[in-house]
Amino acid sequence: MADHQEATVTLPSDPASVSAARRYVAEVLAAWGLPDDAEVAETVRLIVSELATNAVQHTFGQSPTFTVDVRLERDEELHIGVTDSHPRWPKRLPAAVQQDNGRGMAIIRWLIAECGGRLFVLPTAEGGKTVRIAVPWTVAAGPELTGAPVA
Repeated sequence: MADHQEATVTLPSDPASVSAARRYVAEVLAAWGLPDDAEVAETVRLIVSELATNAVQHTFGQSPTFTVDVRLERDEELHIGVTDSHPRWPKRLPAAVQQDNGRGMAIIRWLIAECGGRLFVLPTAEGGKTVRIAVPWTVAAGPELTGAPVA
């Protein structure tokens, strides 16, 4: 395999784009060999949904599009970034806050911690930001190595 593989899509900042982003990433990962039913596949789909939702909902119409980039490095680590042009960075909410929304980053942080990943927020040259995750690529550790039954 090459040193890395990458794929990118830019979508309108519209609620319908959340499912399009999730579907795009799932298709890319499947093409790279990640089974759709792998646990990390579901985790990544949820993370992408949360990041795309944040890009749509929390940019207040100031980012007409957002970009999802997917990169697999040396068959070891998967990077996914969601970039928008709004300058406001995600805020960490106190654990005691009780509200119906604004929990996306808390969910993302928990999911990343569960799979041994990392989270970064990086500024863009245009004044926006990229929220990027990095998680271990676990395709090589198929079901037979995780204790799950093999079909």
